Amino acid sequence: FHSEHRWQQYLEARDQNQIQLDHADDPEQEKKFGTVGAVALDTFGDLAAGVSTGGMTNKKFGRIGDSPIVGAGLYANNKTCAVSGTGDGEFFIRGVVSFDISARMAYLGEDLATATDAVIMKKLGEIGGLGGVIAVDCSGNIALPYNCDGMYRGYMDEDGKAVVKIWEE
Repeated sequence: FHSEHRWQQYLEARDQNQIQLDHADDPEQEKKFGTVGAVALDTFGDLAAGVSTGGMTNKKFGRIGDSPIVGAGLYANNKTCAVSGTGDGEFFIRGVVSFDISARMAYLGEDLATATDAVIMKKLGEIGGLGGVIAVDCSGNIALPYNCDGMYRGYMDEDGKAVVKIWEE
């Protein structure tokens, strides 16, 4: 299908020889689009992670982002955690971000909060990447760290109440 808005965004990116996130063209825009992720722990103790990206405008031919790469944009292991990420895809791939969180839990014995902070706040930043993850461990603990200005995120608390956040609170 064809969208005039996306066509104009592509032409602008092409003329400026830029690559843009599909939702980066208008910071004042009230509607935001981009990566959507989910993690879940079911009543049987099974963990799952999913992610879908909004993509990039004028991306290089053949570029594959982190979203479909297990271990980079998403990962789940019933013994540790489920992780879904968003951010600078190339850095999530280089850092094997989602898998590394699970590996730190499995091999170093770190809890979810420690492992996600180590990977997002330290490792990802050290290699120049911005982004964040949503994660749940096999005990139902959650972590939502990010090293950028803000990240849309939400979860259900112990009482079944929906909690939604954008900025640091």
